[in-house]
Parts: sequence; C-alpha cells; structure tokens
Amino acid sequence: MPKKEDNKKEDIEEKKEETTVEGEEKVETTAKDAEIPVEKPSEEIKEAAKPAQNATLSGWNPATDIGKKVKSGEITSFAEIKEKGLKVMEPEITEVLLPELESDLLLIGQAKGKFGGGQRRVFKQTQKKTKEGNKPSFATFAVVGNSNGYVGVGYGKSKETVPAREKALRNAKLSVMKIRRGCGSWQCECKQPHSIPFEVSGKCGSVILKLMPAPKGTGMCVEPECQKVLRLAGITDIWSKSLGQTKTKTNLIKACVDALHNLNRMKISPKDKEMLGIVEGSIKKEEN
Repeated sequence: MPKKEDNKKEDIEEKKEETTVEGEEKVETTAKDAEIPVEKPSEEIKEAAKPAQNATLSGWNPATDIGKKVKSGEITSFAEIKEKGLKVMEPEITEVLLPELESDLLLIGQAKGKFGGGQRRVFKQTQKKTKEGNKPSFATFAVVGNSNGYVGVGYGKSKETVPAREKALRNAKLSVMKIRRGCGSWQCECKQPHSIPFEVSGKCGSVILKLMPAPKGTGMCVEPECQKVLRLAGITDIWSKSLGQTKTKTNLIKACVDALHNLNRMKISPKDKEMLGIVEGSIKKEEN
C-alpha cells in the first residue's frame, strides 16, 4: 500500500511540473504578442502629419473658375486675386492661399442679468412672437486674419448657435481684404508697418469710429472687439475716437470694417508711400 501511495505522489508532482512548464510557455508567447510596436520611420510620420492645406485640396471640388485655377496651381497668392479685382465665392480658396489664418468670435450679445448686468456673450439672441410661441434666433460676428495684412469679418444668423457660427466663419473667409499699414505718426517716423499710415474714419448707423496712427509701443487704444479685428489685420499700435451709440456692438464693428475699407480707397503718391513706409497686404517675415 505505501508503494502505491508513493507512485501516486510522484505522478502528481510530474503533472504539476508539466503544467508549470506549459504555463511558462504560454506566458512567453503572450509576452511576445504583447510587445510594443516598433516606431514608424520618419518618412511615414511626415506623410501622416501633412498640413491642413493638402487635406482641403484633396476633399475639395471647386465650382468656380478661380477655385479650379487655385487647385491646379495657376493662382498661388491671394494678392493676385485682389489685384485682378476678382470675387472669392468659395471659402476653401482663402484656406489654401492663406494657410496661416486665425479665427475668433466677437462678443456682440449679452446674457440675462439683473439691471442689465449680464455677462457678454458671443451670440446675440432675439425672439419673434408668433401664435405658436416664441421663435428664437442667434446671430454672431466672426473675424479671420493672418496678422500680416489680411483680415475678414463675417456675420451669421440662424435658429441655432452652431449654424450661425459656421455661416459667420464662411462669410468672413469670403470677405477677406487687403489692409494698408505703415507709420503715420509724427512722434515715431520709423517707416515700419506697425500702425496705419493716416487718419481714417468709418460710419454705421449713429456710430462713427475714427482711427489714428500711433507711435511704436502705444498699444491698441480702441474698444476690445475692434482690437481683435485690428490685431488679426497686423496692426499693433493705434489711437481711436468713437461717437454715437457705441453700445450697439454690431454697428461699432461695421464702422471699424468701413474704416479699414477707407484705408484702401485713399489715393497716395509714391513719395508719401516711401515717407510713411506704407505696405499693402502681407510682408515676408525675416527668419532668425
């Protein structure tokens, strides 16, 4: 009897050893399968991180002649379109020709608050009274620019906030304009495009906004929402004076855009252009 028991114990120990060996093999195979994947070569990483410009070109089917020329490579700069007086009808044109565009929304609305103390909002909400009830609508202003001589402001309105924002951004990209910059301040005379070359004013409704050139280091002495527009246009120093009901932000922003349009309407002699250091559109930034 004791011999049989010893044989059974030996058989059990052998089975245990077999199971442990099999378990070790299984662990090794799973560890091999769970190895960290090898990093992609640098060329594949570069291809995966292509700029957004190629993405817009690949998924874009232009419907206008200008869009077809931009996609084929016949038109390579936004200044060429403005010089010929062509109208941009597709927002993808500005996205391709001005890849450094930045966008922002302007605070034209106000949240509900006691005694008119509500916080400023991006969307301006209005309501229409009907038999079915109140039908709200949302409006907003968007601004796009490359901070180097090109800026556009667009207005969008819809029954919901997201479509209103998309409309405003689309209209802003379609209305991008070229800005004149320079140094028109007698206190500076540095001939660098940090301000505007001469005094200009714009009007909308009762609001009149006057923009005046300022010396370097002055900063943006203008209403905060107009600051966003001028900063994306590439202007860093300016003085301003406003008249009328400036609490109506929509009219104030439109007056600012009208003033920027009047910058381009003024006729300038070549002598004044050199003296004031006037630059139209973007300039090449010096690489360090």
